[in-house]
Amino acid sequence: MIGLAALLTASIFFGAAIYITWAEQPARLHLDDRAALVQWLPSYRRGFEMQATLALVSGLLGAGAWGQTGHVLWGLGAAIIILNWPYTLLFVMPVNRQLEAVRPEEAGDASRDLLKYWGRLHAGRSALGGLAATIYLIAAALET
Repeated sequence: MIGLAALLTASIFFGAAIYITWAEQPARLHLDDRAALVQWLPSYRRGFEMQATLALVSGLLGAGAWGQTGHVLWGLGAAIIILNWPYTLLFVMPVNRQLEAVRPEEAGDASRDLLKYWGRLHAGRSALGGLAATIYLIAAALET
């Protein structure tokens, strides 16, 4: 049961990340420079709270499933979903700080380039979430 909860939370993480990567970010980039920057800030803050929590909970649940079953795939999935934390801190947060430092009236080519780079970095978070959910799914299938 704990493994299924890990799978569910990783799947929700992945769904949210893919939505941001494939829908929200491309739509944001259709806005003018100022509007794109202004839209990004509250969107990222809300998304960060949700996704950070989901990654942590999923990782803990996956580790718990590994402890319960001894099946290494649960541990691998947990490690991969938790990798979102260091990935975000090391690669995404520096870009976030740069974007947060731009005042909306100063938005332009440089801030747009940062937003595009942020989108590519966020796609990495989507990939980690998808990989973790897939590994959890395989682990769950092997246990049934």
